[in-house]
Amino acid sequence: MSKPDWQKIRSEFPALENRAYLNTATFGQLPRRSTEAVARHWKHRDELACTDFLNWYDDADRLRASIAKLVGATADDIAFVGSAASALGMVIAALDLKPDDNIVTLADEFPNYLYMPQMREVPWERFYDAIDKNTRMVAISEVNYATGFRPPLEEISKFTHERNIVLFVDGTQSLGALTIDVQKLAIDIYAVHGYKWLISPPGSAFMVILEPLRSTLRPIKVGWRSHKTWRDVDNLHHGIPEFAESAEKYEGGGLPFALLYALEQSVELMLETGPDLIEQRVMQLAQSAGDRLRELGAEVAESGSQIVAAKFPGLDPSHLARELKKKDVNVAARHGFLRVSPHFYNNNDDLERLCEAIKPLI
Repeated sequence: MSKPDWQKIRSEFPALENRAYLNTATFGQLPRRSTEAVARHWKHRDELACTDFLNWYDDADRLRASIAKLVGATADDIAFVGSAASALGMVIAALDLKPDDNIVTLADEFPNYLYMPQMREVPWERFYDAIDKNTRMVAISEVNYATGFRPPLEEISKFTHERNIVLFVDGTQSLGALTIDVQKLAIDIYAVHGYKWLISPPGSAFMVILEPLRSTLRPIKVGWRSHKTWRDVDNLHHGIPEFAESAEKYEGGGLPFALLYALEQSVELMLETGPDLIEQRVMQLAQSAGDRLRELGAEVAESGSQIVAAKFPGLDPSHLARELKKKDVNVAARHGFLRVSPHFYNNNDDLERLCEAIKPLI
């Protein structure tokens, strides 16, 4: 694959024209091709009055295949959901937890993983010790949203499978920047909300459910598409549904097609560019950002991910983030850190602008 034209790729993102946007860990920016795909869908609806709506589901299946390429799965493993939180809720409900059962997650996880009463929040240093005979599932993020910590998924997967524990991984804060092969890692469930690193609108989300778990995990959301012959709309099934073998059985009702057309274009942009090359660029930008911030006196931990979490001793990161925003330099403050999160559409000029804007503030 030839070297990408990063400047040409950057031109796909009009929001970057007048600002240094280094906050993809909050929201990714939409490429023009994604917003244009949404407009084409609305126009197409007007032209055909939705008479071809079943074809839209064929388009969704095409997207499943593209996502499968991106994550190392098959199209049958992909189910569209409203968000990663929705996926988590469905899975927990389907597990039918008993009063003594628990789910282990990591300390300082994203709130989704702290609000459920069954969750057992532990620091990484005590992670394995906290998993006991009553642990039904481990639910963690591939990359921590505040610190950028990247847990060793291959090691964790081996540990959980030896104990017949479900492994749920949230890739919202990673996929699109980092590569992954869910089958190689044997991740039971991989849930992604595409509004961050997958540069897609909120609501464009999916989960990957591998076998053998898919054969035993019952669908919680049941609707007109639950029966395996739902495409025969002239004779929809009445009665208890017989579910398909594919992950589509978890979707239940209709799909948010406009959002999925946008997601498809974003995924295709990444496949065309090359996921490996995107990861290399993002990690290089993150390394450079960390080095530059250290030169300015910041404390920056090595996270192993594309998120840079910095602390300037004696300075409030929330105040810094607000002041930088006034200069059209966008970063975030999270749990005592100034969080810088460059994506493949960023460049060294953005990092230089960040540093020049910080200097008078420190």
